[in-house]
Amino acid sequence: MTVQEGFIEVTGGKVWYQLHNSDKPNTPVVLLHGGPGSSHWSMQGLSDLAEDRPVIFYDQLGCGKSDRPQDKSLWKIDRFVEELHQIKEALGLDEFHILGHSWGTTLAAAYYLTYPEGVKSIIFSSPCLSAPMWAKDQAENRNQLPREVQKTLKECEANGTTDSEAYKQATEVFNKHFVCRLEDEEKPAYLKEGSQNKNEEVYNIMWGPSEFHVTGNLRNIDFTSKLNTINIPTLYTCGRYDEATPKSTNYYSELTPNSTFHVFEKSAHMPYIEDPAEYRRVIREFLGE
Repeated sequence: MTVQEGFIEVTGGKVWYQLHNSDKPNTPVVLLHGGPGSSHWSMQGLSDLAEDRPVIFYDQLGCGKSDRPQDKSLWKIDRFVEELHQIKEALGLDEFHILGHSWGTTLAAAYYLTYPEGVKSIIFSSPCLSAPMWAKDQAENRNQLPREVQKTLKECEANGTTDSEAYKQATEVFNKHFVCRLEDEEKPAYLKEGSQNKNEEVYNIMWGPSEFHVTGNLRNIDFTSKLNTINIPTLYTCGRYDEATPKSTNYYSELTPNSTFHVFEKSAHMPYIEDPAEYRRVIREFLGE
């Protein structure tokens, strides 16, 4: 197995990619990381999937090892769709699977609805396919937090102090419940290193100050009325305690004709970190079919 990496010219700059070649000539899978403005960093353990097929990671423009241009007009979903298409063309991918996680599922849906040619299947891992539904789910999730934490979040959002230490600490409590439930010492070292690869500006412009306070330019995005047009094999997954709730994830799956649905019982939003062996097993089985 060999690994090649480099940069691809896309609209707005250059993006870094890494291709894990496989000894088996199966259709490659392209991984779309979360964020927006995160990086492939937390997903790097999924390079193991290259035992069965080529695996392609890339850092979306603005984060990770890719260029970080200052032009704020670049941070729109349509440009990210074009970016993926430019990567597909540059790497000569006639056919490929997509594994998107979190915001990566939003991008996967937008991409397929624009460029369906060559996409063999999609894995929607902890999906966000309707920002209004996501916001509603997070309001319900917040109600499960300690009252003092709820109060802090509400006050900071009302006062415009979402960059304060108090808001950050309250957000950590939310994350511990609904994003990653592992203790710090259980988390892989690379996950702790990953924060330096993020771009908070991209996240803020497109999403907002936190997972549960949606104010960015994605706030009205909603693919639910178009999921019935996705007619390729599709897998929906989420964690039992996921901010991408089992109820909403199952709802998306029911709207998608050729889809299956799986819940990782020990996980929140990061089953590939929280329950890695089971996550790989489910993904491998789906791609193998």
